[in-house]
Amino acid sequence: MEHYDKIYLVVYGVISWTSAFLLIRKIFPKRSFDFSNRIVSTIHALFAVVLSSMSVQDWRCPVCPLASNSTPVQMRALSVSLAYLIYDLVCCLFDKNIKIDNSVHHLVSIVGVVAGLAYEKCGSEMMVTMWITEISSPFLHLREILKELGYKDTDINLAADVSFAVIFSIARMCVGPYLCYVTLSADNPILIKAMALGLQLVSAFWFFKIARMVKYKFVKRSASKTKSS
Repeated sequence: MEHYDKIYLVVYGVISWTSAFLLIRKIFPKRSFDFSNRIVSTIHALFAVVLSSMSVQDWRCPVCPLASNSTPVQMRALSVSLAYLIYDLVCCLFDKNIKIDNSVHHLVSIVGVVAGLAYEKCGSEMMVTMWITEISSPFLHLREILKELGYKDTDINLAADVSFAVIFSIARMCVGPYLCYVTLSADNPILIKAMALGLQLVSAFWFFKIARMVKYKFVKRSASKTKSS
């Protein structure tokens, strides 16, 4: 894939994600900035899961071949996700509630994807990374969207919380460490290895925050039922 084509795809992608956000703001003018951004993020998550699934070369070993040259399909998938990450990072800066851990995650992901596009290697590993990092995202955004729609502290919101926590934990803390290990073990560029380790550390940090969140939800729900009875 030519260098010019990658830049074109990324620029076109940033414009497309931004246009989608502005359209959603137009459709839901009374909803918050975060609400519209989360709808865009959900659309990207679905795209990312589909694109990464389509680019897997061998489902018997999704990370194979290790440290191989990226295919054109994999490069296009990375370009689409890089465009989204750039758009979302800018959105986070415009949001009133800037989260440091989220910004660090975006920066680590952007550097990792840029490295993958620049070296044109590690395509299989990056597609699996994209899959495991985005598979839980629709539930992450659904739980916040439900809160804004007035379903906070309801059964459906709790179901979204638990679904997100379970899928995140399996993807990031079961599959993630194995993926990090094979990426570090294979003959990949040092920058890609560093970003793989950084992403796994960020995932571990989020895992403990999510575990605390779920525990708080169940304790709060139990206390509420005890009080009402």
